[in-house]
Amino acid sequence: MESAALWAGYGSAMERTPRGRRPATLASLAAELGVSRTTVSNAYNRPDQLSPQLRARVLETAQRLGYPGPDPMARSLRTRRTGAVGVLLTEQLSYAFRDPAAVNFLEGLTLECDKAGTGLLLVPANPEAEDVAAVSSAAVDGFVAFSMPDDDPHLKAVLARALPTVVCDQPDVPGVDIVGIDDGAAMREIAQHLLTLGHRRVGVICMRLGRIRLDGPVDLSRQESAHYHVQRHRLRALRDSFEAAGIAWDRIPVVERFDHTIEAGASAAGELLGLDPGLTAIIATSDVLALGAMRALERRRQRVPEDVSVTGFDGIRSALDAKLTTVDQPVVDKGRHAARLLLDPSPSSRQRRVTVPTTFVLGATTGPPRL
Repeated sequence: MESAALWAGYGSAMERTPRGRRPATLASLAAELGVSRTTVSNAYNRPDQLSPQLRARVLETAQRLGYPGPDPMARSLRTRRTGAVGVLLTEQLSYAFRDPAAVNFLEGLTLECDKAGTGLLLVPANPEAEDVAAVSSAAVDGFVAFSMPDDDPHLKAVLARALPTVVCDQPDVPGVDIVGIDDGAAMREIAQHLLTLGHRRVGVICMRLGRIRLDGPVDLSRQESAHYHVQRHRLRALRDSFEAAGIAWDRIPVVERFDHTIEAGASAAGELLGLDPGLTAIIATSDVLALGAMRALERRRQRVPEDVSVTGFDGIRSALDAKLTTVDQPVVDKGRHAARLLLDPSPSSRQRRVTVPTTFVLGATTGPPRL
């Protein structure tokens, strides 16, 4: 309320200031009050140094004279700190507001930054663009890189700035703190669940494997050379699990989608069923893609799980509401951990690693294969 009142008072004061009058400065406000400039500065930056009565008198006079407060740019030049954290996203900016996992991650990050009085600056890193100017010009004290490919030029630009940096999920950069999960172990739980149910004809929908747009079937070479190591680890875990059960991996179709949307998942499911109409299960490496697969099956009048079982990965709210069999990863907690690491930088060059636990969620979208 104090902040709102301050802005309202500032606006009113500006309306009352005659044209031609020079705007109030910290020095002129101090002279008006008969106090030092340090006292005026403390009213904004270190209120605990003043009595409540003196601070109130400074702020009321500032409102009357139209003084907006200390220049944040000048303050950052003096302190060499901006009070903001840069969040590097491997997408266009709108992704941060529509992708459920990204939204949850930012929530966790914000919860910790709020406590520290630190702001967030979203820095989009379009995977199909090479321009890193937004990274180079970002006025931040450090970066959190959210799920980047290991060959991304924006990430390289971040590391070149030598600011405190934390990676969430990927890639694993030597000496850079990282927060993530054990993707292989989590995906093996999915594979083992389907194998125990008796599924042998399975198809996989995966998120993008590289920065170059590709939509369609992917061979083993592309899977193993994926620059998004989360997807590489999840696919490798599936391969190991099915081959251990005597099922050749080259008999399991894998379809990649560059865009992470329900529509992309639906089209990928249709493509999988075109490659093998006899599939009894579809494994998606994200809940969003799995929900799309369920939509495609519904359009084809195929029942889930009676005709085709479907699994996802992430544990987003819409997937849990749909009773999807999935892996729940605490994305909000990942954001919290990333912020804590960044706001408490390590004095050594040793990498700090936080691995958050996941939970296998048995839903209603998996069952024994049809006879």
